[in-house]
Amino acid sequence: MLTPFYGLAEMPVRAWEGVRDQFSSRSELIAENERLKAESLLMQRRVQKLAALTEQNVRLRELLNSAALVDDKVLVSELIGVDPNPFTQRIMIDKGENDGVFVGQPVLDASGLMGQVVEVMPYTARVLLLTDTTHSIPVQVNRNGLRAIAVGTGNPERLELRYVADTADIKEGDLLVSSGLGQRFPAGYPVATVKEVIHDSGQPFAVVRAVPTAKMNRSRYVLLVFSDSRTPEQRANDAAEAQEEADKKAAAGAQAPQPAAQPAAAPSPATPAAQGAAQQPAAAPAPAPTQPAAPAANGGRR
Repeated sequence: MLTPFYGLAEMPVRAWEGVRDQFSSRSELIAENERLKAESLLMQRRVQKLAALTEQNVRLRELLNSAALVDDKVLVSELIGVDPNPFTQRIMIDKGENDGVFVGQPVLDASGLMGQVVEVMPYTARVLLLTDTTHSIPVQVNRNGLRAIAVGTGNPERLELRYVADTADIKEGDLLVSSGLGQRFPAGYPVATVKEVIHDSGQPFAVVRAVPTAKMNRSRYVLLVFSDSRTPEQRANDAAEAQEEADKKAAAGAQAPQPAAQPAAAPSPATPAAQGAAQQPAAAPAPAPTQPAAPAANGGRR
């Protein structure tokens, strides 16, 4: 008889418990959702970092492969700064005088020549890129050896060739390599690829534009090349001159007079007593003895 009344009495309690459970479940779901969002962000950051590390690893492998193809001694360096002046093409690297870096040293990336060192500090160095308007480099067409001068345009994606005859054998797609003339850059390194050749019958020279092989705006790691650009004859002459100079120095050292004997040690300062004695006037010399008078020869009288 009382069961229906008990059921009616428990209905508010059950309703409250249901609402409470619903709110509790909702709060837990919200908290769980926030936690999953945080974990998702962390995972995305890790994936991005791994992607960056993977790309960096690829670039380093490319650089090491390039280093293996270089006959000269090389040093790996990292780019740490870019000149903010929009009219210059310069970068800063993390190697300097303490690492053996010198002014004029060639710099390349995994794809080709980038430029040369123009300023050296103890721990850093400044590099002038090939694309700077003040820079030029002797090049030759890899296909036929045609020589030219590649100059910077201020555009990191373009070089121009100067004084190429309008009838010269050069065409789009030709690879330009360093010729080694001028002894600033070692010969045979990729510099640029010809992109456009414009012939004008009214002009003595053709307009030749090229794209640098090096990734001027994208490379993070570079190679510093310690090369000897002298010809074999120059190296032989320099070695002979150095040997002759060494022989002259050795001969001069053998003929040098022996060092003089050391001077006698100065007498030690006299004691006060001795100084006093030294200040006493010297005794007068004793009078010379008089000679006795000779007797008179005639026995004279007194």
